Amino acid sequence: MSLADSPAPAPAAAEAPARGRPRSEAVERAIVEGVMKLLEEGVPLAELSIERIARTAGVGKATIYRRWSGKEELFVDVVRAAEPPDPELPGTSVRDDLVVLLEQLRIRGLASRSSAILHNVYAQMKSSPKIWCAYHQSVVEPRRRMQLEVLRRGQARGELRADLDVELLNDILVGPMLVRSVMRPEAELPEDLPEQIVDAVLEGLRPVSSRS
Repeated sequence: MSLADSPAPAPAAAEAPARGRPRSEAVERAIVEGVMKLLEEGVPLAELSIERIARTAGVGKATIYRRWSGKEELFVDVVRAAEPPDPELPGTSVRDDLVVLLEQLRIRGLASRSSAILHNVYAQMKSSPKIWCAYHQSVVEPRRRMQLEVLRRGQARGELRADLDVELLNDILVGPMLVRSVMRPEAELPEDLPEQIVDAVLEGLRPVSSRS
């Protein structure tokens, strides 16, 4: 029998729901915005129940639980939605990649200063170990792995000394930006700050044969 003579698949099979979390951007956006609305009204994280979130978003509790296992996972997605997206690295050089990564940290610092929601949520997350751990595992750690990969790639290309401890080097690069954006909220975050930090650190980290 030719393909043209093959019977068409039954509609019921084609429309069978896929396993796993149902995807609906409109519904998920309504839930995230519902949480944002409650936070804007000053509701503490500890008082944000799934029932209250569902009522504000206009959905059922089951709709939320089909997408998130609990409040901790939902709150992490809410914070992620309010932050700048992860950057796309140019991959042209270790310097270019590091500048892009630090620029994202600078933008996040500016966002946390200008966003009452982010400022409030960051403060409350730190007092909730479970939420802070979830945020660290799903947001902070992937970003750190990206930074370490950039440094290892720089070593493989001969742009950085092979004897460097990339874990320590990453802290040296990221530290100044975090100090200015988190620990010194009054400090300026000028547009050229990423370039200043990267160039100052890399000057002493290149192989001797690569220095001018």
